[in-house]
Amino acid sequence: MTVSTTPPLDVLTIGRCGVDIYPLQIGVGLEDVESFGKFLGGSPTNVAVAAARYRHRSAVITGVGDDPFGRFVCQEMRALGVYDDYVVPKPGMNTPVTFCEIFPPDSFPLYFYREPSAPDLELDDADIPLDAVRDARIFWVSVTGLSKSPSREAHHAALEARGRRAHTIVDLDFREMFWPDRATAHEEVARILPGVTVAIGNREECEVAVGETEPDRAADALLEAGVELAIVKQGPLGTLAKTRDERIEMPVTPVETKNGLGAGDAFGGAICHGLLSGWSLEKTIFAASTAGAIVCERIECSTAMPTEPELLNVMRRHRDRCAPSLKDL
Repeated sequence: MTVSTTPPLDVLTIGRCGVDIYPLQIGVGLEDVESFGKFLGGSPTNVAVAAARYRHRSAVITGVGDDPFGRFVCQEMRALGVYDDYVVPKPGMNTPVTFCEIFPPDSFPLYFYREPSAPDLELDDADIPLDAVRDARIFWVSVTGLSKSPSREAHHAALEARGRRAHTIVDLDFREMFWPDRATAHEEVARILPGVTVAIGNREECEVAVGETEPDRAADALLEAGVELAIVKQGPLGTLAKTRDERIEMPVTPVETKNGLGAGDAFGGAICHGLLSGWSLEKTIFAASTAGAIVCERIECSTAMPTEPELLNVMRRHRDRCAPSLKDL
């Protein structure tokens, strides 16, 4: 039975969902893997799970196939505390599955099975709960949803209904295989930047969005495009976050990486938690970096997301190295 989501939600995301089929053996190719784990997946869905782990009311606008994996997606969302009210079955389509290989510390090839199209890319205007989008305290968009019609038009309808409200967040999650070319991706991302308040991306994703890879120039270009908070992830070099009045550089939280694929989603969930909790920018970025590090130590993504007590405990252990001026942990 679907639980009613009386507005406002704390975090509402839109975009990819599916099933992650991840190997339980590390350091071998898929052809040699003997056993797999099955997990809820899809970046915006993982962000909603991360928010739920922090006890925020979260939901996902997405599509699934009318198949057993689609039923698993809804079942697992509910089990992880995410409302499934806005999961739309798309008859005749298959729920996407994603395989990966795990070669620590920095090689995690992904294999997406989303052809000829994925249900989440078949969302249309009628599938968008406009009141929920308007009322959510955070609305989270991944640019993958702009890569194809009718999802592209559905995302624009959602952002138009939202208006320029804080906090409207765009994840610059650029994955080349979903786009016809980089020029199209740049055009679509540039179109939405004036309507969002926070932009998060790595250096390559910033290049697609604003033509810059150097972190300060990329952050400045995002601010000039209209966002209020620009966050540039630099992998092992840490994170740069800038507003018009503040600049934060955060080193990575030390970790022994097992699987880095869920780190960005954990990062995003912690950004949401920091914004909703009224934390300082420094504390929020430290929390995001630490949440990503925690998930790197685990194989799966969605079920690996930390709780706030776990997150704060790890932050305390690394405060002297990463954020020595922070006192409120």
